[in-house]
Amino acid sequence: MDKPLFNIPHQTYSMLSQSERYLLEFIHEHMDEIADMSIVTLSERANVSTATIVRLMKKMGYNGYTSFKYRLKQDEKMLDENDSLTDIDDDIKQVIKKNEEEVLRTIQLQSIGQIEDVVQKIYNAKRVYIFSRGFSEMIAKEMMIKLQALDKICETHEDPNIIRVKSRKVTKHDIAIFVSLNGETAELVEACQNLNIRQVTTITLTTKVDSSLSRLSDMTLLGYKTEHSLFPEYEVRSRLSLNVIARILLDSYVIRTGK
Repeated sequence: MDKPLFNIPHQTYSMLSQSERYLLEFIHEHMDEIADMSIVTLSERANVSTATIVRLMKKMGYNGYTSFKYRLKQDEKMLDENDSLTDIDDDIKQVIKKNEEEVLRTIQLQSIGQIEDVVQKIYNAKRVYIFSRGFSEMIAKEMMIKLQALDKICETHEDPNIIRVKSRKVTKHDIAIFVSLNGETAELVEACQNLNIRQVTTITLTTKVDSSLSRLSDMTLLGYKTEHSLFPEYEVRSRLSLNVIARILLDSYVIRTGK
């Protein structure tokens, strides 16, 4: 049975009597049987009084033993013992596997040396500019907030016109970071070209190794993206791998700068 049933706050657990702690352990070890066990039977099996059972249920947040058993019954239904949800379960398992694959492969793609180099570039930069569009904007904003929290001057831009204008004003003492799933967004590519002319260091977080941004950028942190999408008609593909890269990068920055 799922552990959340016993997610008792430490303060509450410390107030349990010896017999209540013993009963809690007994219930945990016999969870498959408890749902069909009366309070009298449980009392006899665990060798505790029915009053002890009721007190424990109250401390666990239930109205009594009956409401606790009802919760167990509901969880048993979720287990789908009749196997009537096999197809749905398999689909959900595939979704979980898809996300797991993206995370693991993204981590495998990272180079410690490259992460170190990017961290050093960010540290030495006078100002950090982060450019993004669409759903990648959420990642960019999170990166900006974390860098600002670490006392780094940082700003992020999502508007196409502002991106184009800003890319013509960034100095070589700054760095620019692009967050783009496919690395082909027109205004981001144009901005990267402008920055190259101004000799500004550019770093791209993307999932496409042969994209325009990857070819133009000084450094590329590559993530893995599965081809299957549950929203094929819209450009709402998962940015999970880019989230993973951003987290690794910012966590590494904290460690290396001793913040």
